[in-house]
Amino acid sequence: MAELTTLEEKLAEVLGLAQAAQKATEKVEGLVEDESIASSLRQMREEAEETERRCTAVAEERDGKKTAILEKAQETKVEASEMMETYLGDDADGLDGFEFMTMAEAGEVGHWAVLRKLNEQAGEEKIAELTEWALPIQERHFSETKDAALQLAGSKDPYEEA
Repeated sequence: MAELTTLEEKLAEVLGLAQAAQKATEKVEGLVEDESIASSLRQMREEAEETERRCTAVAEERDGKKTAILEKAQETKVEASEMMETYLGDDADGLDGFEFMTMAEAGEVGHWAVLRKLNEQAGEEKIAELTEWALPIQERHFSETKDAALQLAGSKDPYEEA
């Protein structure tokens, strides 16, 4: 397998996180009853699918590195999915789901920011276009998941047994 540069490894990681986000939004959607929140999750899933497509297109242009990037992305997806399964056990509710989503989205924002920073030195146009497109979306996802978590927390009786 081809050796990846740091830039390519971070590309693979954001790709894997986009893949994992699709699964996470689907799981959390099943935990919430509020239709506006569920609708927001469906939009996030569609944007994660588009992110996956765009990242894959950039990976395909990496000379001899596509397979290695896709394998690293799969590894990242599996790790993120395992974290979700651990965090969201059988007794998870919508609030638990959005607490997890808030952590996951913060992680995605961080990874995209790192990829953008690395590319400041590399100066690769395709990576620059990708990060400039994706980072604002990820920042919005973080804000929306945090807001939904706070909305769900505000509707809970703090003295009710968990």
